[in-house]
Amino acid sequence: MSYRYDADLVEAVPNFGVFDLTDPQATRAKLKAASAKKSAPDTTGVEVTDREVPGPDDNPQVRVRIYRPAGATEGLPVILNIHGGGFVIGRIEVDDAACLDIARRVGAVVVSVGYRLAPEHPYPAALNDCYAVLEWLAKSAPELGGDAARIAVHGTSAGGGLAAALTLLSRDRGGPEIAFQYLDLPELDDRLDNESMRRFTDTPGWNAPNALRSWRHYLGDAAGGDDVPVYAAPSRTTDFSGLPPAYIAALEFDPMRSEAVAYAESLFAAGVPVELHVFPGAYHLAYLVATARVSKRRVEERIDVLQRALHG
Repeated sequence: MSYRYDADLVEAVPNFGVFDLTDPQATRAKLKAASAKKSAPDTTGVEVTDREVPGPDDNPQVRVRIYRPAGATEGLPVILNIHGGGFVIGRIEVDDAACLDIARRVGAVVVSVGYRLAPEHPYPAALNDCYAVLEWLAKSAPELGGDAARIAVHGTSAGGGLAAALTLLSRDRGGPEIAFQYLDLPELDDRLDNESMRRFTDTPGWNAPNALRSWRHYLGDAAGGDDVPVYAAPSRTTDFSGLPPAYIAALEFDPMRSEAVAYAESLFAAGVPVELHVFPGAYHLAYLVATARVSKRRVEERIDVLQRALHG
C-alpha cells in the first residue's frame, strides 16, 4: 500500500528498519551506535545536569537529566519529560534536542526520566520510576528554580502513554498535582482493536506488528486480555474526571492515531479541556526527520502550546 508522505519523509523510509522490537537488546545497540555518530546538540543558553534521584522501593535510584535556562533562579514552570521507544528501547539522550528546545524557548525547567525498560523490567517498573521522579520533583522544584504549582508532563509515543498513566496514577493516589499533560503520539491501548491499527500494518518504523511486540514486552501474556490495569493502558480507564487540561498530537498514517483521537474524545466527554491535532501526511517516526514540513510544524506548535499552558 502506498501513502502520500512529505517528500522528505519518503527519502527517510529506508533508515527506519532499525526500529525492530523482535530483539530489543540488538536494537538498543544499533540505536546507541547510530546516536554516537551524530553531533552533540547545541546547549547554548541551557544548563544541563545529570543526577540520580530517589526511586521506588525496587529501584532506589532513577537517573534524570535536568535542563534549566541559564541564569534562571526561580519561579519557572517544570516539565517532566518521558522518552519514547515502545517501553522497550530509547534513552534520555534521544530527547536531548527536544528538551533543550523546550527549556530554551518555553522558559521552563525540563527533567527527563531514565526509566527502566521492558522486557527486563515489565509493567509497572517504568511507571513506578516516573512516579518517584514526579514526587521528587514536586518537593525539589524550588531547588531547581521551578514552581511546584506548574508541573506538566510531556511524553512521546510510549512516553506519551506513560505520561497519561502517570497523570491518572497521581490523581488516584492524591499525589503531586499535574497542571498540564502533553501527549505526543501516545501509546495508550494494548487491545489494538481500532481502525488505524488494523489499517497501518506496513508503515515505516512503527506499525501494528511493532505495537503488538511492544505491548507483549511490556505486559507479557496479559497484553490484550481482560485484566490489564488502566495505569498500564490508559485507554482502558472509564473515569476521566478531575484530570488536567491536555494537548494530544497524532499523525495521519500512525497505527496509534485512532487511540489518541478516542482518548481526546473521552477527555472532552468528561469536561477536560483538550486540544487535539492530527497532522496529515506523516507516519509515526516522521518527527525524527527534522527537515520535513510536518515535523517543523509539530515542533513550533509544541513550543506554542507549552508556552500558553504554562505561562498563561
